[in-house]
Amino acid sequence: MIESRSRKLFLNLPVRDLKRSTEFFTKLGFKFNAQFTDENATCMIISEEAFAMLLTEKFFKTFTKKEQCDTSRATEGMFALSCESREEVDAIVKTAIEAGGTHAMEPQDHGFMYGWSFYDLDGHHWEVVWMDPKTIAG
Repeated sequence: MIESRSRKLFLNLPVRDLKRSTEFFTKLGFKFNAQFTDENATCMIISEEAFAMLLTEKFFKTFTKKEQCDTSRATEGMFALSCESREEVDAIVKTAIEAGGTHAMEPQDHGFMYGWSFYDLDGHHWEVVWMDPKTIAG
């Protein structure tokens, strides 16, 4: 059985233009770890335990034998980010759209949970979600 403990998550995503993608996510408020940044990649800090490695498409290809997903035609996955309020959800999505992203789905309000989503510059699908803390606490 796998031990249940806190783990770090490193999500690796291919990007067409590393500089533009870094600028896009900087506008959304993310910081980057310079120690893991060069002309091929940058490490976007999501939290103390989660990171997105933005890799140039050419560099990304060196880590897999499979073809990259064509995000203009298919969804490779949905990456969900938690927020502390509905207002923060709206602010992040609106900022993403203003920075060049596109809408993925309409806002979804389930009362205890609210979410909205966008595609980044490379077509990666980001879900932005708030859940009522009372619901999470049980």
